[in-house]
Amino acid sequence: MIIPVRCFSCGKVVGHLWEDFNKRTENGEDPKSVLDSLGLNRYCCRSLFVGHVDLIKQISQFQP
Repeated sequence: MIIPVRCFSCGKVVGHLWEDFNKRTENGEDPKSVLDSLGLNRYCCRSLFVGHVDLIKQISQFQP
């Protein structure tokens, strides 16, 4: 739902990079080149970004 602050596997701080990654990929840049420029070299961190599905808008529609 929300990108974690740290990578689950290695513990690297990655939460601050999500907005930049999201904006650049929505503008049509290749995700591989964006991840390279952000300095995400480990495949665990890369898979966290590529496999993330942002569901916060769908979930926030419902009130408890």
